[in-house]
Amino acid sequence: MKSPRTRGRPKAFHDKTEQNTVQSLDRAMALLKRLSENPGLTLSELAAQSEQAPATVYRVLVTLQKHKLVEMEELGQLWHIGAGAFRIGTAFLRRTKLAERARGPMQALMRATGETANLGVESQDEVLFLAQAECHEAIRAFFPPGTLSPMHVSGIGKALLAWYPVERVAQVVARRGLAGFTERSLTDPARLAEDLAETRARGFAIDDQEKAPGMRCIAAPIFNGFGEPVAGLSVSGPAFRIALDAAPRIGALVCAAAAEVTEAIGGTPAPTGRGSS
Repeated sequence: MKSPRTRGRPKAFHDKTEQNTVQSLDRAMALLKRLSENPGLTLSELAAQSEQAPATVYRVLVTLQKHKLVEMEELGQLWHIGAGAFRIGTAFLRRTKLAERARGPMQALMRATGETANLGVESQDEVLFLAQAECHEAIRAFFPPGTLSPMHVSGIGKALLAWYPVERVAQVVARRGLAGFTERSLTDPARLAEDLAETRARGFAIDDQEKAPGMRCIAAPIFNGFGEPVAGLSVSGPAFRIALDAAPRIGALVCAAAAEVTEAIGGTPAPTGRGSS
C-alpha cells in the first residue's frame, strides 16, 4: 500500500513564517531579487544594499552560480541573473498556461492597435507582468516579464481591482497605500473607488499617465471559471498616439482580446455596469 504524500508543511510546523524560514536561503533569495531588479551589480554594491559582509555575499553568489541562477560578467565584474533562474521562472507560466493561451490574442491586439500588448496578474498586491507583444515603434511601452507595478497606477491593476470585492480592494489599499507617481496618480481612496466604478461600468480601465508621464494604458480583465478576475490584458503606449477620444475603440479591442483569453482558459465573464460587491 502506497504511503500518503506529505502535504505542504509538516504537522509540527506552525504558521509563523519568520520562525520557519532558513536564514541563509532567505538571504540568497533577497540577493536574487536585487539582481532581477538591476541590469548588473558589483559585489560591493550587493553587499552594501543587502547590509551583509562581502565575503558572505560572495559565498552565496558562488553557490547560486553553481546552479546557474546567477552569472558574473568578467568585464566590469558585474553579477547578473542567470539562465537557470529564467528556466525556473518559466515553470510558473507552464503551470498556469495563461501566457500560452494569451499569446495569439496579444499578438492580434498589438497588430490591431499598433501598440504594445501586455499580460499581467496580481502578485502580493502588485501587478506582475508575465508577457508582452512589443510593437515596432521607436517610442513604445516596455514591461519585461517579471516587472512589478502598484495596482492603483496600472491599467491591468485597476482592471483587476474594479472586479474585486470592495473588502479586498480596501485590504490592498491598507497594505500598499496609494503612492503618487505623477500629478495624475489616484492617491485618494474615494477618487480611486470612483475610478473603479467607472472602469467596471465601461468594461475597461484607463491608466492616464498615472505611473509615467506621457504614457497611457487601456486594460481589461480575464476571468476564471468562477467569474473571478485572475489576470488582465492591456495596450500601452505614448499619450500622443493613444488619445483619450480613441479609448472606446481601443477599449473594445482590448475587451474582445481579454474575452478570448477568458474563453481559452475556460473562464466565465463577469457582469459589467455595477460597482464591486
